[in-house]
Order: sequence, then C-alpha cells, then structure tokens
Amino acid sequence: QVQLVESGGGLVQTGGSLRLSCAASGGTFTSYDMGWFRQAPGKEREFVAAISGGLTTTYLKSVKGRFTISRDNAKNTVYLQMSDLKPEDTAVYYCAAETDGSLWTFADKYDYWGQGTQVTVSS
Repeated sequence: QVQLVESGGGLVQTGGSLRLSCAASGGTFTSYDMGWFRQAPGKEREFVAAISGGLTTTYLKSVKGRFTISRDNAKNTVYLQMSDLKPEDTAVYYCAAETDGSLWTFADKYDYWGQGTQVTVSS
C-alpha cells in the first residue's frame, strides 16, 4: 500500500509561482509513475503532468512551459513547480501513483491518490 501526502498549495496572485510536493511511503517509489491531477469546482478531474521512474515526462498542453514535474527518488518525493500561474489554474491538486509503467494521463489508471492540496490564483 502506498500513501501519498501533498503539500505546498496556497493563495498566489496571477503570474506567481508555487511548488507542490508529494511525499510517498510504502512500496518501491522508483517503480511507480507519478502524476499530478487537478479538479476545479464543478469540473471533472483533469490530468496535469506525469513522470516515469526513468524521468520521462508528459504534460497537459495548457501548462506546458509553465509547469515542471520532477522527482527525487532518494526522498520518495515528486514535485510540481508551477510558474506564471493563471486564475484558471485554481483547483485542488492531487498526486497519484500508478504501477503500470505506461505514463497514463487517465485518472482511472492510477492506483493510489493523495488527499489533495488547494491552489488558488487570484486575478
């Protein structure tokens, strides 16, 4: 069983930056692809970014160039560096882990989820 705990959310102005962290425990971290998803009020959960154990990355088109996903396998932690934030980035951000190794962008392919952290971008 894998436990995921996100941190780093908060309130930021348009154009600002935040770094989200997700600490994993249990299992073998390097064997998991790690993803970030977000869910705004009244909307479906949306893929944001993912990173494989081998450091391959993939991004939602609207965040590419503004967000960077990375992982520190020694610390069992995945990060989401968010820059040039926009009000439409406001959402609860979730960290997730999947064991299939296919770097999925679909939420239902992920096996483990964190509790989420709120990111609010004011205009």
